[in-house]
Parts: sequence; C-alpha cells; structure tokens
Amino acid sequence: MSAALPILAITGPTAVGKTGLSLALAGRLGAEIVSVDSRQIYRGLDIGTAKPSMKERARIAHHFIDERDPTAPISAGAFAREAEDRIEAIRARGSHALLVGGSMLYLNALAHGIADVPPIDPGLQAQVREQAATADGRADLYRELTLGDPRAAETLDPSKSHRLIRLVSVLRSAGPPSEFWDNAPPPRHTIQLVALNRDRAELYARIDARVYAMVEAGLVEETQSLLAQGYDPEALPLRTIGYREAAAYLHGTLTLDEMVGRIQRDTRRFAKRQLTWLRRDATVLWIHADASPQDVVDAVTTNRA
Repeated sequence: MSAALPILAITGPTAVGKTGLSLALAGRLGAEIVSVDSRQIYRGLDIGTAKPSMKERARIAHHFIDERDPTAPISAGAFAREAEDRIEAIRARGSHALLVGGSMLYLNALAHGIADVPPIDPGLQAQVREQAATADGRADLYRELTLGDPRAAETLDPSKSHRLIRLVSVLRSAGPPSEFWDNAPPPRHTIQLVALNRDRAELYARIDARVYAMVEAGLVEETQSLLAQGYDPEALPLRTIGYREAAAYLHGTLTLDEMVGRIQRDTRRFAKRQLTWLRRDATVLWIHADASPQDVVDAVTTNRA
C-alpha cells in the first residue's frame, strides 16, 4: 500500500467480523494493530470483550490490549492522545498502523479531532451523579439529554451510565455536547474509516452465536474471578454488556437463560447504535465484511481517486 494513503481504521458493529479481516489485512500490509476498543484495553476482561487470542497477538503486534487495570478507566480524549503518539511511533519505525475497533467515540476523536469541552464544575457533576443513582433518575436524565441534544443521546450505551452523567453535565454547564464535537480541532493524522457491514439478520445471528460461545468459553467464570479479586461490579469496565448480566446471574437476580437472552438483546441494540453512528458520518467507506484484504486496498484506492 502506498505511504500516501491514509491510515485505515477497520470498524463496524460488534460481531461483524472485524478481527478476522483486520488480522489478514495487517499481515498483507505488514502493519501493527492499534485496538480502538474501550474494553479490550483492560486486563482480565478477555472472553466478554472478544479479545484476539494470544496466538494472534504473537503473530501481529497489537497496541491498547491488556494495558490498563480495570480500576483505571480512560476517557476517549485521553485514549486518542495516547493513540496519536503510538501511531507516530509505529510510522517512525517504518511500519503501518492499522486501527481496529468499534468504540465510536474513540474512533471519532482520532478521525475527526478531540472536542475541547470546558471543565465541568465538580459540584454540578456530583449533583447529576446523585440523580443517576436510581433508575427513575437515569430515565429523567436521558429525557433531558434527548430534548437538549438528540445526537448526543443517540451515542449512549445503556451499560454506561457514567457517559450519561458526563453528557448531561456538559449540557447543563456548557451547552449541547455535539456542538463541541462538531467544532473539534483537526486530528493529527489522516484516517479513513472503513466500516464492515452484513445483512441485519445475519449480523444478529452472529451476535447470538457469539454470546453462546462466550458463555461456553467461561464468561460467567471470568466474571466471578474478577469479582473475587475485589473489582467493584459497578466500576466502569464491569458495567460492560456481558459482565453486567453475568454478575446479575451470579447474584441470583437472573437465571442463566435470562442472562443469555439479555446479553443478546443488549448487544443487538448496541450494534444498531454503532451502525447509526457510522451512517451519520459521510466520510465512512462501507465494504462487505467478507471482503478480502485486497478488496479493502482496492476500495480505499478507488475512493481516493
């Protein structure tokens, strides 16, 4: 691939097939993979985040996998700044950086710039956090955000109440968060988002199958181990889809079948939000998930012609 082409970011909804294609593409390009996944960065969260295997990571260098403890969350802005430095280091070695993942805020920060949001008053944020402590309070906050900034509300993952708190805090203190996203300073690197897609029914079938596979691989046992190590089930990483439901099963509030069904349902909803986000971005290049590495190279080359 020509060095004149942009850095590629392979993205798309969860379970669409990003890992398989990105590994083949990285091998084709001689690239190092920069994971853009807000959960794979945490140590110990392996099965529930569908991390590449140790064998795959030994074959292709990966960044931002197993680099942080679950007690040390990272924001999209902080991740983007670290990732930009990592990309520069990779390119300085004469290698390609291939971004891979479906965390849309992280991708957006890298591809379109990091929003310069004014500092939020801690007292205001504490007030919003207190309101979010109950289900009714979270529902009220979500309605407030939907009315004040529908675009920001569309980005929410129901497992991430911390993000709802952040967005409402920004809305109350500085205005609609999406306006800051629109006026973000330009990014340091030129990145082409390449989104993989499949027929909706096929994607949902893959999601359902993946959830069954995760449970068979030991998702419940992995969650139990994390809780036994003292990690708070309300901490950011463990509120991830999959771990949250597994913790509920372990605490006896869900049956095994209910746990599986809820993970499948919430994962399908998450995939739908990922697709909504990507379809709103006119710069995204869409390609079928069964494409070959050469198909991706050809599509990007044609798109830039």
